[in-house]
Amino acid sequence: MMRRLSARADRHRLAQPFAIARGTREAIDLVTVSIGQDGKIGRGEGAPSARYGEEAQSVLAQVQAIRPAIEAGLDRQGLLSVMAPGAALNAVDCALWDLEAKLSGVAVADRLGPLPGGIVTAITVGIDRPEGMAARARFLAGAKEADGPAPLLKIKLDADDIIDRVQAVREAAPLAQLIADANESWDMALLERVLPALAAARVELLEQPLPAGADEPLEGFASPVPLSADESAHVAAEVEWLASRYDYVTIKLDKSGGLTGALALAEAAQAAGMGLMTGCMLCSSLSVAPAWHLAARSRFVDLDGPLWLAADHPGGSVLEEGLLRAPSGLGWGW
Repeated sequence: MMRRLSARADRHRLAQPFAIARGTREAIDLVTVSIGQDGKIGRGEGAPSARYGEEAQSVLAQVQAIRPAIEAGLDRQGLLSVMAPGAALNAVDCALWDLEAKLSGVAVADRLGPLPGGIVTAITVGIDRPEGMAARARFLAGAKEADGPAPLLKIKLDADDIIDRVQAVREAAPLAQLIADANESWDMALLERVLPALAAARVELLEQPLPAGADEPLEGFASPVPLSADESAHVAAEVEWLASRYDYVTIKLDKSGGLTGALALAEAAQAAGMGLMTGCMLCSSLSVAPAWHLAARSRFVDLDGPLWLAADHPGGSVLEEGLLRAPSGLGWGW
């Protein structure tokens, strides 16, 4: 066996600015890992996150540090024991999944279960003035072109104008399912104040209202809107305490140890009675391809990351008649 690992970072321009509680982005850096063996090449992608202290060069450095072990034959389970969850681990883990499938001739879907032809994904309504968010929601929910309408909208929120923004989106999209995401920007007093309005607006899920590491007040809290742990949730070992504070866990491969770690987190969460939401960072369809296998098990899905890119991979995810189609044209996991 002779393996060769290579990695590169590329900057991708967004089709439009992406605004959340932590700021606005107009471009992203993505790290692609390729692992070759016996004429086959497995690929994986990691999306560096400033929230977790990552940037493209630091992720590349982590990948290069593990390269000798990977080229010597380190497998996915061994990888989990020597790398911390993050974009680097995700890229390498997913490249190994892809390589295993190509070497064995057994597709990832044959190992993990069949994939749906299309899934409902949340489409993000970024932070803006209430009227601006209403305009985007109205466009997404009422689109009559081939890619719409979007039946599930995700409202990004910070600590300002929460009720006005949510009500504006609801009025603009009366039939859409709504998810809200505060990205750690609230405190407990604010959460308790706005929850009745969110429930009245039929918000079906609220992601990460309190900062990670400061969500103890949610212990035993009876929320009228189900709560999902995002920035608080990383690995399976955390489920024991997450289950007493949250109803759902939002799983992203970039923060959960790639597909291997994400599947372990999903199994632990379901065993604890928690629901699943599959999410992603801003990314290309090369990241979404492995996440699709987790999405097939999830109640809520938010895999619109590639839809924000000005240019995605050919054969990547597309939105058709309100459904996200699998990025099967990439050949990942086959």
